[in-house]
Amino acid sequence: MFDLTGRVALITGSGSGLGQGLAIRFSQASAKVIVHFNASRAGSQAVVERIEALGGEALALAADLTQPDEVTRLVTQAVAHFGRVDMLINNAGLYPLAGLLTMAAAEWDAVIAANLRSTFLCTQAVARQMIAQGSGGAIVNITSIEAENPAPHHSHYSAAKAGVFMLTRSAAAELGRHGIRVNAVAPGLIWREGLEHDWPDGVNRYLAAAPLGRLGMPEDVADACLFLASPAARWITGASLTVDGGVLTHQVY
Repeated sequence: MFDLTGRVALITGSGSGLGQGLAIRFSQASAKVIVHFNASRAGSQAVVERIEALGGEALALAADLTQPDEVTRLVTQAVAHFGRVDMLINNAGLYPLAGLLTMAAAEWDAVIAANLRSTFLCTQAVARQMIAQGSGGAIVNITSIEAENPAPHHSHYSAAKAGVFMLTRSAAAELGRHGIRVNAVAPGLIWREGLEHDWPDGVNRYLAAAPLGRLGMPEDVADACLFLASPAARWITGASLTVDGGVLTHQVY
């Protein structure tokens, strides 16, 4: 069910962190992978080299996903290299901290653009390609548990991710007749190098609230995305799968 041989996955923001884990996991399922990056060229090339060392096929491509022309070029380059795009994982985004009362409009706009606008543009461009191919496809959007449970100093991020969730449902409703499934994965706090040092209080609060007692790993989210993109989820669309170690079940009163 998780054999993606012959299929091509475009994974945005896959030069590091969660995106890197996604790229490697999809390659392990025998998909050919487009490793997208905006600024992390060295990181993306390292991901490609790791995939190739494991016997997979991958290509690193750069694009500013907030710009329609660059998104179109990204899809065109992907198709020129691999011949098609069968899966899109909208992972790229920003998550800076900014208080609501002190946030500049430009800060708000940047986060909405990086998280919501980019997801719209990529979904639109890849869906058009999938329709032209005539064989359907799968799109998985990375949202966040903050789409329904906001965190302090993250109003812009929470709003953007809530928008991505509704975009997921709207796209699923429109694209289903073309055989294109659109789903979301809503992660909790995912480990990255230096996280405990950068945000020790947040890590400790999360661990205290998580029934499963640990932070998420990139592989936890990648496996959820792999399921939703695979034939095992062939009758699932417009859904959101929470991957948070149970934090949203935590009693708050």
